[in-house]
Amino acid sequence: MSDIAFEETFVDSFVTYSVEIAGKIYVVENVPARVCQETGEKLFAPETVDRLQEIIWGQQPPLKVIETPVYSFS
Repeated sequence: MSDIAFEETFVDSFVTYSVEIAGKIYVVENVPARVCQETGEKLFAPETVDRLQEIIWGQQPPLKVIETPVYSFS
């Protein structure tokens, strides 16, 4: 076993979550998460994931709609 001590570098924060489903991009702002200060990795509590699914799959209208450019990497 290693003697290296690991210090937790995650902090509570609010992030913007985005996901693409069936060619549409969904964005949810102000999502609570634990964010690694070193890598930017985001961890979400199970209840937060449940709420994200409710928001995205629900039928309520969005707060706003944004337009975004799309580029090809080729």
